[in-house]
Amino acid sequence: MTDMQERFQRLLDAVVAEGHECGLQVAVYRDGQLVVDAWAGVADSASGRPVDGETLFPVFSVSKGIAATVMHLLVERGLVNYDTRVAEVWPEFVGQGKAATTLRHVLAHTAGLPFMPEEISYTEMSDWTTMCALLAHMTPDTPPGSCWNYHALTYGWLVGEIARRVSGRTFGELLAEEICRPLGLDSLFIGIPDTVASRVAILEDAVGATTPLEVPGPRGIPAWMEPLTLMMNRPDTRRACLPSATGIMSARALARMYAALLPGGVDGIELLPPARVHEATREQALDSGPHAGTPVGMGLGYQLLPNLGGASTPTPGFGHGGHGGANGFADPNHRLAVGFTKTRCTVDNVALERVLAALYTEGD
Repeated sequence: MTDMQERFQRLLDAVVAEGHECGLQVAVYRDGQLVVDAWAGVADSASGRPVDGETLFPVFSVSKGIAATVMHLLVERGLVNYDTRVAEVWPEFVGQGKAATTLRHVLAHTAGLPFMPEEISYTEMSDWTTMCALLAHMTPDTPPGSCWNYHALTYGWLVGEIARRVSGRTFGELLAEEICRPLGLDSLFIGIPDTVASRVAILEDAVGATTPLEVPGPRGIPAWMEPLTLMMNRPDTRRACLPSATGIMSARALARMYAALLPGGVDGIELLPPARVHEATREQALDSGPHAGTPVGMGLGYQLLPNLGGASTPTPGFGHGGHGGANGFADPNHRLAVGFTKTRCTVDNVALERVLAALYTEGD
């Protein structure tokens, strides 16, 4: 581990010194063993608080891969299946053209509900019951299964409420009991407790970043939430459980979760059997409408990464990235799991590109 650890530490120190990043962490598991656990820079540019191995970072949509993992655990236990109609377990959801919507549609972002309810604020967004009631009464923008449209925020309540209905437990309870407890994780949250607030990094935008122009009509991310860095620096948002966006964690914890999804797992713990992971990472397709059969480019809640290491493989990597550049994924072909967290939200993710280049040339 020493040579690889030192190599990545030098890389992180360099990307901070060169001004690409302010603070970041990288963790890598190989064959179930932690082989890189590195960090550099500051967690808060204003105070100069340094990043360490216990620093927690908001990771935005990286949360979606974790939410998907929770749902696959419930499917594996027979509490629900991918083609269960949502209204069967969530009766209030049935109206407004949603009767045919399935869990598969939700996980694959083809449920037709990508837009946030209008005229809400942080108060409503932080209230689980309110948001689920609003979504249950919304009319799909497109018929379920007929169109892929990224459910940037709504994915979280849809997945989380289905999980709650079939398990009798809140999403936070499921995450703590089914993922964090067996893996010994104390640094992975979707909705933080007060006790870890001082460990959370302060996000910042890259120099020259601009806020998107406000445009009329429904949006997946409303204008009042922009810039998203400020949203995730808010104490109320950090404490809100939104399984699509409010994940706060360390790279080490994120990588460990993905390591537990690979054959053999980590420390003897496999969160899911290989057959379930294979099903969850099979590319999905539209199942209705004029474009039925068209692949949508992702699995069931996971983004697919077919070209890790520079070569297309029959078994793709899988995981999920987040706004600003955080990422977590598993690579079955190379027996790797990676967590990457950072403070500066960038569009051109130079740091991650250099991390991946180093990872896949390691030992050359």
